Amino acid sequence: MNIAQALTIAGSDNGGGAGIQADLKTFQELGVYGMTVITAIAAQNTTGVQGVFPIDYDGIVQQLDSTGADFQPRAVKTGMLYSAEIIRLVAAKCQQHSWSNLVIDPVMVAKGGAPLLQQEAVQALTQDLLPLALLITPNIPEAELLIGRSIRNLSEREEAAKQLVQMGSTYALIKGGHDPGSGMVIDVLYDGHSFHYLENLRVMTRHTHGTGCTFSAAITAELAKGSPILAAVTTARAFIQAAIEDELGFGTGHGPTNHFAYQRRQRGER
Repeated sequence: MNIAQALTIAGSDNGGGAGIQADLKTFQELGVYGMTVITAIAAQNTTGVQGVFPIDYDGIVQQLDSTGADFQPRAVKTGMLYSAEIIRLVAAKCQQHSWSNLVIDPVMVAKGGAPLLQQEAVQALTQDLLPLALLITPNIPEAELLIGRSIRNLSEREEAAKQLVQMGSTYALIKGGHDPGSGMVIDVLYDGHSFHYLENLRVMTRHTHGTGCTFSAAITAELAKGSPILAAVTTARAFIQAAIEDELGFGTGHGPTNHFAYQRRQRGER
């Protein structure tokens, strides 16, 4: 049985909607064997983040090395990396273990507004990790922090994607969910030469916790299976759209998305 392997290097979300929990659920739903390196533990629920507790540096080193010594992930994604020190470590280990198909989800702020990436780590991400990336998947506020200026319209989103590719990533995907100006959500994918636009109807719901983690995990899973980048992003967009539309309704705040929804739709179930 030739099952593709994928690795997520990210934080833990005890509520199960984001972080490594969301990544593993997504990998499983898309037929990929998932592995994890945990960088931090977030204490959170749908109402917010109550605390973030980083894993000891040596513990992260050993997780990365034990994975690299015995497994062969065909794609790797990063989520919450927390500090500049951890970002530089992950960049070094990706090179040491020859991990390719790196997808960076630059997790910076939780849905409730709590910071999940220390400010000084942004520079390390752009200088050390971004040049190793196949794809980076920021939302609009994250892209603004990465490029150092505001993004007010689709044209400026395109320019931001270009700038991220110039900074080192092979592809850049600027997600449009934070743009309030349309009934459609438009994600912009730049391949270094041209733009591709993925449009979906905006779903008015508060149950969107972990959308970025789930979207990037779905892309990573499809890359691990050998899909080209545009096909991987297209499948992932359908996956997260289904997960948002078929809401679970958990919690009193920003509830998690429905990781079961895409495959249930594929089987003709709702």
